[in-house]
Amino acid sequence: MWNDGPMHHVTDDERRARLAVRHALAPRSRVDSPEAVTRAMTALHATEPATVYLSCRARMTSPTLADIDRALYEDRHLVKQLAMRRTLFVFERELLPAVWPSASARVAGTERARMSGDLVRAGIARDGVGWLEEARAEVLALLAEVPEGLTAADVRRAVPRIDVKVAGTAGETWSAPRVLTYLGATADIVRGLSTGRFLAPRPRWTLTRHWLDDVPAPRSAQAGYRELVRRWLYSFGPGTEDDIVWWLGATKKVVRAALGELEAVAVRLDDGATGWLLPDDLAEVPDPGAWVALLPVLDPTVMGWRGRDFYLGPHRDQLFDRRGNAGTTVWVNGRAIGSWVQDTAGTVRVDLLEPVPVSTRRAVEEEAERLTAWLDGVRVGTGYVSPSMRRGSEAGQGLSSMILDRGSWSGGTPP
Repeated sequence: MWNDGPMHHVTDDERRARLAVRHALAPRSRVDSPEAVTRAMTALHATEPATVYLSCRARMTSPTLADIDRALYEDRHLVKQLAMRRTLFVFERELLPAVWPSASARVAGTERARMSGDLVRAGIARDGVGWLEEARAEVLALLAEVPEGLTAADVRRAVPRIDVKVAGTAGETWSAPRVLTYLGATADIVRGLSTGRFLAPRPRWTLTRHWLDDVPAPRSAQAGYRELVRRWLYSFGPGTEDDIVWWLGATKKVVRAALGELEAVAVRLDDGATGWLLPDDLAEVPDPGAWVALLPVLDPTVMGWRGRDFYLGPHRDQLFDRRGNAGTTVWVNGRAIGSWVQDTAGTVRVDLLEPVPVSTRRAVEEEAERLTAWLDGVRVGTGYVSPSMRRGSEAGQGLSSMILDRGSWSGGTPP
């Protein structure tokens, strides 16, 4: 980490311009494939299946569901992987060797410690780690015989050991799916083809080597973290050390080591904080021009930083739920200024939190019409509802459709 001369200043306006260009949100910056979208964002949030599709749709020049399905399930250029902050993401397969030994391994270690302790406390095993290793061996042996993979229910029936209910320390109860999630974090297995409906997928779990037969060997943890921080700095920089620590789900020690190895440059932000950029990325980005976007819940742009004032302003409490999860957002020129919901007919309705010029309102409404047409009557359910989304629903009808109609989009392709 270094600086040569006075600290470079990056204004909030420039940060918002970078966001527009790097995140492929401004019209001139949009890309032509789901792979390019994922590369632009470093990773896509996949906690809710629809988010992957809607995040791609907002950034592609000609988005189709078939293209996204192809990238995920046919070409397998994009892969779902549990990683940072125990969150499910979609990564480009080329990035997995960096993710597995770093962010995913950290999650796996935490899960192993928690689950093994739960098993001992529940009286199921004297040696919780030993129980998990035996369960792992049985699951992997089963999946080795079934290259096309099995659903969680199939695995549970075939491996009685994991067909248990274990009381966790946080008051939750976990069973077979938690074991499979753990093995996904260790990179032993991966979510393959879905046998369920779009909004309620039931993936076939398969051995990673069956699903991905040409991925390079994992890097070291240090090299993996360094690559993730490098990608983040290009996609989201400048950002503070706290931003990177939060996004990466790692420690300050890990982040500082990566910043040092990358020779990251300290820059001054408008609020006086110190941000970081890659040493060859100090030039201003081109003017993105005026733009609007409608982004889904937990979109990677909304969830990219811990310090969000430069794009949220006074609207944080209206656009995030009480657990800190982002609902849908309406963006205008690099700022989130509202939310969107669907009514019972599937029409997208927006709720703006501040006055805007007539031309801007018209642009937002036209984007809502395009999203309505793209969804083609499909109502996308969510468990992440912000106060703005509640207010934006028409007498509760739009909101109820978003919550109660989960699974109405079937098979990854709407009618």
